[in-house]
Amino acid sequence: MQQKTIIGITQGDTNGIGYEVIIKALLDNRMTEIFTPIIYGSSKFIAHYRKLVEGADGFSVNVINNPAEAHPKRVNLVQCVPDNYTVEPGKKSPDGAKAALLALQAAVADIKATKIQALVTAPFNKQTVNEGGFAFAGHTEFLADAFGASRYIMMLCNDALRVGVATGHVPLAEVSQKLTKELIVQKIKQLNDSLRSDFQVVKPKIAVLGLNPHAGDGGVLGREELQVITPAIAEVSQEGILAFGPYAADGFFGTAAFRHFDAVLAMYHDQGLVPFKTVAFHNGVNFTAGLPIIRTSPDHGTAYDIAGTGKASSESMVAALYAAHDLYKSRTQYRELQKNVLKVTQLDGPQAG
Repeated sequence: MQQKTIIGITQGDTNGIGYEVIIKALLDNRMTEIFTPIIYGSSKFIAHYRKLVEGADGFSVNVINNPAEAHPKRVNLVQCVPDNYTVEPGKKSPDGAKAALLALQAAVADIKATKIQALVTAPFNKQTVNEGGFAFAGHTEFLADAFGASRYIMMLCNDALRVGVATGHVPLAEVSQKLTKELIVQKIKQLNDSLRSDFQVVKPKIAVLGLNPHAGDGGVLGREELQVITPAIAEVSQEGILAFGPYAADGFFGTAAFRHFDAVLAMYHDQGLVPFKTVAFHNGVNFTAGLPIIRTSPDHGTAYDIAGTGKASSESMVAALYAAHDLYKSRTQYRELQKNVLKVTQLDGPQAG
């Protein structure tokens, strides 16, 4: 019998909606039939939030010291956050941020050691973790550094739409200077590679957005399209990648033109994420493509305003968990296929000579 995928789930900010959406998602017994979940956090916090989630009175976790002890048909928890840390739903606090980082560090250590196969991260607050010494703009940048991935791309996806961003967590004022032909070529190639290996798209079609209103209007409203974006599209097209554009973002999303493509490359964070979340806020998934491991997350933040009320929707967390499982399986199958193709090529080579 094939072993189930083991998915690590980090708690995120203790005082956000992380625990609530994790508990709600894992209340569905179908989850543990498909994969083995391991929460990285605190049993004390589980007990606290269980009382706030309707129907979660019987929710329990199997507390373990490491993934090797995980029960394949139960929700497991690696206790990596001290019990003396406080929980204050809806409030920014040093303890909430520290707990988020401890959980993340423990899960990363385990996935590096191949003790878990995929990672799902609940949200933390960027301000509080930065104040606590976290030197990265977010999970994406931290994980890229942890795995030595100099080339990666943040991708938001659901069944209808996949959006990658050329520049991620950077101030809007810096976007234009960061956009180069080389960067856009790199991001298009990463999208293309991920669509093939992670989503099993044989010949991906990628739409590339312009930076300026009306995609620059022939240089009247900006020249990035003429000087940077169009040359990048031309270069990857010569290599056989099906990339098209640049498209004016408003008309592209307004007319639902995205439905004709396998993915969209936006030039900056909000250009891609605003329309994506309009279309798919409740079931969208954040996926970091280009890492050697599978990492997904729900596409929402800590939502302090509703934390502790039991109102948080778990749809995006559910989608992130299923996506982590599916992406891991897809990438594994793709790698096996590539190995088999290589073996056949090596066997046929000498005979052909």
